[in-house]
Amino acid sequence: MASIIESGWRYLITHFSDFQLACLGSFFLHESIFFLAGLPFIYLERAGWLSKYKIQTKNNSPAAQEKCITRLLLYHFGVNLPVMIFSYPVFKYMGMQSSLPLPSWKVVLSQIIFYFILEDFVFYWGHRILHTKWLYKHVHSVHHEYATPFGLTSEYAHPAEILFLGFATIVGPAITGPHLMTLWLWMVLRVLETVEAHCGYHFPWSLSNFIPFADFHDYHHRLLYTKSGNYSSTFVYMDWIFGTDKGYRKLKALKSFGIEDDPKQM
Repeated sequence: MASIIESGWRYLITHFSDFQLACLGSFFLHESIFFLAGLPFIYLERAGWLSKYKIQTKNNSPAAQEKCITRLLLYHFGVNLPVMIFSYPVFKYMGMQSSLPLPSWKVVLSQIIFYFILEDFVFYWGHRILHTKWLYKHVHSVHHEYATPFGLTSEYAHPAEILFLGFATIVGPAITGPHLMTLWLWMVLRVLETVEAHCGYHFPWSLSNFIPFADFHDYHHRLLYTKSGNYSSTFVYMDWIFGTDKGYRKLKALKSFGIEDDPKQM
């Protein structure tokens, strides 16, 4: 397997420049993973399939779903791609490389774990700041247009928020200067995680059975900004430490006793 990956990587660095791989390659990979992971949830919702696993009973209209896709393409090409291009010199300066040999799995694993922990910490505080009155009204309310989230809404946000919270995703790699392959793996894992956190479903095989981000974040979308909480992106310990998940834990406790309650009253 290692030789296959190395051969494939050798082909890439032989036929494409560092700039092409780091900017255009990263953008193409992101778009492919994001839409391949997120689009199926639109069709599940429209067809009513696997509805017993849906967290909320409410569905989004086709018009609302199409609006999300249109805006996403605009934001991705108008914000994400330029950011990738202009941040390239920074990553190169911090030590990012694409040459062979590829990093060992120990290096890759340790960096990915570091990125997840750091991203979750930075995201928590950035997200919590976005729920202050002025920033919520003028910036973060765009993301909360969808009280019933589906996979693609994970990146539906005001351009200012894309830049603000996007910092949480890139700060780890910017510090460590990883191999491009590690950066791509981190991007893929982060995209898959955030799509599942917004997917609106809780399957028996979901990663959220081990790390409860999907149900945890779905609750966050159902509430007004003044009563929200659940600000973490991946883990839940920050909300637990600072007490910003009390409403969610109360609702879960009621459900465990077979009592349904309105989260807006939490």
